[in-house]
Amino acid sequence: MKTFIAATARLLGTVVQARIIDLQWDAQGRFDTAVILEPGKFVEVCGKLSKGQAIAWRFQADAPMNFNIHHHEGKKVELPAKLDGATAAEGKLAVAVNQDYCWMRSNKSDKAG
Repeated sequence: MKTFIAATARLLGTVVQARIIDLQWDAQGRFDTAVILEPGKFVEVCGKLSKGQAIAWRFQADAPMNFNIHHHEGKKVELPAKLDGATAAEGKLAVAVNQDYCWMRSNKSDKAG
């Protein structure tokens, strides 16, 4: 199983306004990133996944975030996970189709997080 960790840590993070990050697994099958989102901005981590993969994921933030995991099928957007106003979450993604998947966080609050 691969592990995706999107952690926000004020001392370790880079403040971003909007950003798309390529999902790149390390030698241990992990991906870690730390960002702090400005109010009204978003970050997406996207990469190609294969049907049958299982991805453990988690995130934490200092401010409430809208979060989703999504992929596109034509004009339709599939959302295997969706949370609004969360400061932390974790789960497992069972990859259903060969596709580019994105983990997206958007900061709808009035403080960086």
